[in-house]
Amino acid sequence: LAAAQLARQRGAHVTAVSAKTKADAVLEAGAEQVIGRDEWPPQDQFSVVIDVVGGSAFSSLLDALRPGGRLATSGAIAGPVVSTDLRTVYLKDLTIFGCTYQSPENFAELVSLIRAGAIRPMVSQTYPLREIARAQSDFISKRYPGKLVLLP
Repeated sequence: LAAAQLARQRGAHVTAVSAKTKADAVLEAGAEQVIGRDEWPPQDQFSVVIDVVGGSAFSSLLDALRPGGRLATSGAIAGPVVSTDLRTVYLKDLTIFGCTYQSPENFAELVSLIRAGAIRPMVSQTYPLREIARAQSDFISKRYPGKLVLLP
């Protein structure tokens, strides 16, 4: 959801892949359209893909990139090990990079956008710290579309 908001903030046209049960939240976050997780994204359609889940759909995300496209990955809830045809990467001249670290300057910009209301963290559920096991279970089950927050 944050990726959709940030991309829209920067002027991108956002197409998201999501479970149908979470489509409304994804559209509210800024996506213009949502492709169901059981559908394949169209080939050679996108210049940038942001993948926050990993897993078996990774290869189809590479197929969805235009030649010269970029894929940023920052999560693996659907699985950390992926299988892909490397020829897709080099024949289409794709760039793949990880993106969990942010420089202090980028982090300050993000905080400024939040303070200005330009983007909104979407908190779906809060838990007291003593219920960390329940929070982890809900996270793994992908029950909520937004962030799960532990409170002291």
